[in-house]
Amino acid sequence: MNKIIKDQIFQEERALYNLQDAELINCRFDGPLDGESSLKETNHIIIRDSYFNLRYPLWHAHHFELIDSQLDDMARAAFWYSTYGLLKNVKINTIKSLRNAEHIKIEDSIIIASEVGWFCNDMQIENTYIEGDYPLLKAKNITINKSHIDGKYSLQYMKNVRITDSILDTKDAFWHSENVIVENSKVNGAYLGWYGKNLTFINCEIIGTQPLCYTEGVKLMKCTMKNADLAFEYSDVEADIIGHIDSVKNPKSGYIKADTIGEIILSQSIMPTDAVIETKPNK
Repeated sequence: MNKIIKDQIFQEERALYNLQDAELINCRFDGPLDGESSLKETNHIIIRDSYFNLRYPLWHAHHFELIDSQLDDMARAAFWYSTYGLLKNVKINTIKSLRNAEHIKIEDSIIIASEVGWFCNDMQIENTYIEGDYPLLKAKNITINKSHIDGKYSLQYMKNVRITDSILDTKDAFWHSENVIVENSKVNGAYLGWYGKNLTFINCEIIGTQPLCYTEGVKLMKCTMKNADLAFEYSDVEADIIGHIDSVKNPKSGYIKADTIGEIILSQSIMPTDAVIETKPNK
């Protein structure tokens, strides 16, 4: 880096606008002047051990790293239209923290923010906790590993997603999402995956009422299902379930196998429903 900025406080409008090839250490973006867009249009910068509490700090930032730092309530809409970024050991507690960003890696972080990750492309999330409403809405080309997503209406309208070794505590997850693979994970929440396409769950624990309805191309391999009543309505499904399903209702096509099924409901269908539903023979 050509320039090192250390132990400084910035509160003016566009305080470091278009900063290039610099490292910031122990800096603070806060103060009564309430200046926004402090690091807008920056390129090739590294920020360490710093604090943000002013609006829109990193818009149109490219090739940036933010490490061991914190963003609080007033640092809203922090990373919009930015590319090739790393967030590592970052604590974010503000709204709209990532939007329309590309090629972003998030590691070892805590993000408590509504509207996080909207419309983003090519994002890797590792060992991170995300809490909020509608996280990762309409994001695409996303990988999530060893992370925890906790919120309402998560992971909707997404495309090309792979999730491994994670916990998803979320109502209405994966609605209208396409090309999703979830493996070795816990998925807890009602109305999972409605209107999705090509959703695959491998070795997962699935918990919640009315999962995977109106879904095209859903596959479950070596999964368990708990409190799963009225499952698979009007879905094209291939499911091999370990243990019990509370009830299955009018699956459109494919097959469903489980050790036990509490109730099979094949009535009042508005379309042909000819999936094969069977329990496994006792060993």
